[in-house]
Amino acid sequence: MVNVLQKYFPMLRTRESILNEISGNDRLMKVWQEWNKEQRELFLDYCSGQKGVRILYDTFFKEILNPDATPERVEELLSLILGQKVRILKVLPLESPRLGDEQSLVVMDVVVELEDHSIANLGVQKSGYHFPGQRAACYSSDLLLRQYKRIRSEKEKEKKRFSYKDIKKVYTIILYEKSPREFHSFRHDCLHYFSQKSNTGIEIDLLQEYIFISLDIFKSILQNNGIRNRLEAWLTFLSVDEPEMIEKLIREYPQFKTYYEEIYELCRNTEKVMGMFSKELQELDRNTVQYMIDEMQDEIDAQRKLLSQKDNMIDNQQVKLDKQKDTINTQNKEIEELKRQLAQLQEETR
Repeated sequence: MVNVLQKYFPMLRTRESILNEISGNDRLMKVWQEWNKEQRELFLDYCSGQKGVRILYDTFFKEILNPDATPERVEELLSLILGQKVRILKVLPLESPRLGDEQSLVVMDVVVELEDHSIANLGVQKSGYHFPGQRAACYSSDLLLRQYKRIRSEKEKEKKRFSYKDIKKVYTIILYEKSPREFHSFRHDCLHYFSQKSNTGIEIDLLQEYIFISLDIFKSILQNNGIRNRLEAWLTFLSVDEPEMIEKLIREYPQFKTYYEEIYELCRNTEKVMGMFSKELQELDRNTVQYMIDEMQDEIDAQRKLLSQKDNMIDNQQVKLDKQKDTINTQNKEIEELKRQLAQLQEETR
């Protein structure tokens, strides 16, 4: 039986064909046996078109949104997100590793210099971890500092004077497959734009802007409203794996059919895709561990706060007890003095 996606992508193979190739290759069979039943079924669903592939998988994302090979695609996506026409001047290398072990949290990380020399960092995270603002601020500051060092170095080589006006805006754009808890308080909003503003209205270009995009929240919005514009078409492409929704997308926006064709041609290379899938499973495990660490740290912090509050209560109670003891001691002394005076008065009246 031909599934929905096989009608549009005849290069998709059947589950039986894929299984026959795996069983006939010892190396592939060894990888296959390392997966559990659910993982095997998911892999077959993706490669046979029973489900749409996860575009946010690193290999697929890089295949479609490669700023070196297909800059026009990244330009279109960035233009729609930033609300302005964007042209990529050049792709910048990731000159330094992610801060700490952050690379394990990032699926895709692209840094490009735009035509106006501003910098855009497009990153994808499978899970939104704790402290999203702090993390994004660190990413942005890292990019800003690298831009500063690069421009100073270029000016020195050209024997030109450095000026801070040469430092351009830095955009940090993060796509969340599963957004942090803070974002779920805004169930009708999936795009969040941040920039620094003063309390007086004075305008100073502080250079750093942030865009957070919650794809999981977008999917719930999509169910109610459908695809309303080209940006939502891109977000649909990046977030959905339901064949019926993919069919709707490629009918309304045919350009995405080309992107899926490229991915499904890649899926014909079973060995490569199995390697990619294994890597994604490993990343998922690391992400889960990191999430658990963050959750445990939250619990520890909450317990410490509770213990601190209890300690303060005990200290306050101790202070009250000490005051009561002082009061009792004072009253006892007064009673003893009254007893002495009474005894003296009785002696004098005899």
